[in-house]
Amino acid sequence: MAHTIVTDVCEGVADCVAACPVACIHPGSGKNSKGTEWYWIDFGICIDCGICLQVCPVAEAIVPEERPELQQTP
Repeated sequence: MAHTIVTDVCEGVADCVAACPVACIHPGSGKNSKGTEWYWIDFGICIDCGICLQVCPVAEAIVPEERPELQQTP
């Protein structure tokens, strides 16, 4: 099962993008409700490795389950 980036919690730091071994994390379009850049995980590519959870500096920005209602996609 894929992980989920919670769009309205994401700060757009992007440490997860560089760390992802399968390049499943992509930039979102525009800003989230906090006014920051945000990223999203392609559920079809994610291998559930958990590296994004380890490198994300924003608590609760990534959850270890597929929750499409929490993540916007372009």
